[in-house]
Amino acid sequence: MSSDLRRVPSSGAVEVGYPTGHLGHLTEHETQALADFKALIEEKGIYKQGPPPSHDDPTLLRYLRARKWVPHDAYVQFSETEKFRNANEIETLYDTIDIDSYEASRKLVHSIPAWTPIETFNSTRLPALYRATRQAIRHLDSKAVADYEKSTETTYSKAKTDGKTPPKLLRLFALYENLTRFVQPLSSECVDRENPQTPITLSTNIVDISHVSLRMFWNLKAHMQAASQLATAHYPETLDRIFIIGAPYFFSTVWGWIKRWFDPVTVSKIFILSDHDVLPVLTTFMDLEDIPKNYGGKLDWSFFDEPAYDDEIKRVVTWENGFTNFPPGPCHWHLTEDGTRLACVAVGSKDGQERRVRVCTIPKAFPPGSDASSKASMLDGEEGGATDTGGEDATTLATTIESTTDAVSGLVITDAKGSNEKISEKIVDAVDATTETKA
Repeated sequence: MSSDLRRVPSSGAVEVGYPTGHLGHLTEHETQALADFKALIEEKGIYKQGPPPSHDDPTLLRYLRARKWVPHDAYVQFSETEKFRNANEIETLYDTIDIDSYEASRKLVHSIPAWTPIETFNSTRLPALYRATRQAIRHLDSKAVADYEKSTETTYSKAKTDGKTPPKLLRLFALYENLTRFVQPLSSECVDRENPQTPITLSTNIVDISHVSLRMFWNLKAHMQAASQLATAHYPETLDRIFIIGAPYFFSTVWGWIKRWFDPVTVSKIFILSDHDVLPVLTTFMDLEDIPKNYGGKLDWSFFDEPAYDDEIKRVVTWENGFTNFPPGPCHWHLTEDGTRLACVAVGSKDGQERRVRVCTIPKAFPPGSDASSKASMLDGEEGGATDTGGEDATTLATTIESTTDAVSGLVITDAKGSNEKISEKIVDAVDATTETKA
């Protein structure tokens, strides 16, 4: 490795990552900040204590982490998000969006959740989200982008809008809702991981940009910039890190203007890897079994494949109504009447007819009153049981490009020729160790 590789601190990132600052791992100061935040937003009329509460603790903690545990600053962002969600009826958007339109948006950015847990942790391994979202834009061209934007001009849900947010971006928000209302709650209920009592509210993204031309980047410029700004504002603290692989030779130059679309904290979470760095770096953050074979791992999964469900999900799911898999389109979870299970409900609409059908149930890993939920509650210094992270909360927020805490604070820029400009110490150590082993 080059001797001039150095750590580049982010202006906003901190030196401690998941699970610090998450439910079950709060300091006394953070616990008090959460209590003060709840009191403030309840006083302002945008939060109800319940039971059940209008917003769960993992959601509220995302805003506090994003605003460095200052309750008033978190309130400002939270209140703006509430206004945005109400003005654009985000829940109605997700519940009534045309399924074909939803799938078209999903395929545009190919935000396919590959349900593969990143479970292994040790002294040299930083914890990441236990499910990875992968994006592929290699097949996009100007025609594909133009066709997509034209399709957004037609009505595709029953939601009213604020008249200012472009329809093409609102359709992407349906994907963000899927992350927070379907993917993360399901991941949280899988207990074959460290810190199983701690809900998952982050995502790790692997983005393959091989075969992406400079013209493609330019075609997506306005779209990516606007999407990033809205996601940062309204889905804070949902991004753990992004790994960009397959970067073309010109990307180190293009990155100079692309990174200005993102806030500094998000930039600190983006790692651009050369071919020879992909496997050493990814194995620093996840197991070999969870890395696609295309990149040297053992996972039999390729872009545009359907999600690859892991054994834990297969074990806990009880299918209903003839389903043997999760259907296309939006889905979300809610508690069953007895509070011991979560039910997956498929929503959206097809040919103008709304869909609302129960797909399956999974056991609630830590139902209210259980020993585990009581333990998590005690760790946070709060009374009561565990928060339902999978219910139909008014605003269980999140998605793809955003926010603050990161155990690795740095930026890798490694173009296809292998020139490294910046890299975090953690990754340098991992790559050097691998190189020495091979030697």
